[in-house]
Amino acid sequence: MRLKPEDVLKRADRAQSRKDQWRSILEECYEFALPQRNLYGGYYEGRSPGQGKMDRVFDSTAINSTQRFANRLQSTLFPPYRNWCRLVAGDNIPAEQRRDVQVALDLYNERLFAVLRQTNFDLAMSEFLMDLAVGTAVMLVQPGDDLTPVRFEAVPQFLVALEEGPHGKIDNVYRKMRLKAEAIQQQWPDADLSQKISDAVRDKPTDEIELLEATVYIPSEDYWCYHVIEPTERAELVYREMSSSPWVIARYMKVAGEIYGRGPLVTALPDIKTLNATKRMLLQNASLAIAGMFTAADDGVLNPQTVTIAPGAIIPVARNGGPQGPSLAPLPRSGDFNLAQIVINDLSVAIKKILLDDTLPPDTMSARSATEVNARMQELASNMGSAFGRLITEAMLPLVARVLKVMDMQNLIDMPLRVDGQEVKVVPISPLAKAQNLEELESVLQFMQYTSQLGPAGMMAVNQDRAIEFVADRLGVPPSLLSTPEEREALMADMAAAMQQEEQAGGQIPGMDS
Repeated sequence: MRLKPEDVLKRADRAQSRKDQWRSILEECYEFALPQRNLYGGYYEGRSPGQGKMDRVFDSTAINSTQRFANRLQSTLFPPYRNWCRLVAGDNIPAEQRRDVQVALDLYNERLFAVLRQTNFDLAMSEFLMDLAVGTAVMLVQPGDDLTPVRFEAVPQFLVALEEGPHGKIDNVYRKMRLKAEAIQQQWPDADLSQKISDAVRDKPTDEIELLEATVYIPSEDYWCYHVIEPTERAELVYREMSSSPWVIARYMKVAGEIYGRGPLVTALPDIKTLNATKRMLLQNASLAIAGMFTAADDGVLNPQTVTIAPGAIIPVARNGGPQGPSLAPLPRSGDFNLAQIVINDLSVAIKKILLDDTLPPDTMSARSATEVNARMQELASNMGSAFGRLITEAMLPLVARVLKVMDMQNLIDMPLRVDGQEVKVVPISPLAKAQNLEELESVLQFMQYTSQLGPAGMMAVNQDRAIEFVADRLGVPPSLLSTPEEREALMADMAAAMQQEEQAGGQIPGMDS
């Protein structure tokens, strides 16, 4: 089932042609909201690196709100230096073994986050979520070295073309890249260099070589083929077979029949472009108001081809009023600053609302209570809607599974179970996930409060041990902190014995023998 380099290149070209249909939307989103991450018309398309990318940008609302969108998602879904998920024994684990398995999974969980804190995960996730604001985010997860066990790379959307398999899952990824000739074997020690590249390594080691990195899923064999190909000679430099894909692809929102996602920036793009145009016209009007334009009387015939409308310009005219008028007079200008400001404020509010940049009060207002902040977190969770579930399914679950796979490959752990939802489940415990659990938790606590007022029958209606475990699970408390049923029974027996001794001691009269 190994594909030939020609076949891989053909599939990559077809995937790229489908992606080119999105170019106009993606290019505008990156130009006005993520200009520093915009590769369209840049280095990979013939322009020199370091060029200006904000020549047509006159407003920074979308830029700031996109950054805050990424920061908010990261702090609520993948908070740095905190555990944001938990490995839980799945339904296929027998009930009598589940507690022992959970203790082992808690150790794996702590090891997982200890490894993540050694890597560049938090930096890569920030870039990953900024691309997600456009619609599609791409992360490459590969084995590292002893100092950095796992390497994360947030690959710009511009560089990849995707192919979708059944059930809307991304199976194949094609990435175009440039690499110095001398760095090819550093990147892939098992690379089989062609004669052309060998000559470049010897004669021009700093020259860049264009390469195609392709990851293709073979469904009949249930593995991925990894290819690195030099397109001009169609020479295959690297071929590997992998049991899991190194790519994590997440879409913010997806329309049926489309491969690429549509993010909040696509929704806000009309407002962003309108606000940018309004700011540009306002600045032009302001420059005319500051510098002014004037008309100068001229007895000759006015030539329209020579008239320049710009601040400080002098336009020759036959007369400035009658009978001759003043020699120099200002030209009346149009435009209303107040109206433009109203339009700008309305557009800015709309853009921030779409990018979830209005859930917390401004810094200038008084401090908010924990209850209000918690309510606003619940509002954020409800506003994200289905996007939250898609992020868990397409980002968090594959990411954790891939990291555990890499750790297993490098002998950092020995993972006998699969992260498939049946043997091992990944349960989010991030602040946003906890906010979604609060409504369910509050209903249970309210029920327990009502039943406690119904006397002994009401108190017996709730299994206290299971209720405690339910509350701990919804709040993300590790089971290792909870006492076992045997420990609770022993504790109750000790308490009963202590109370009996107190009663016996209280029944004796002081100063008298028994």
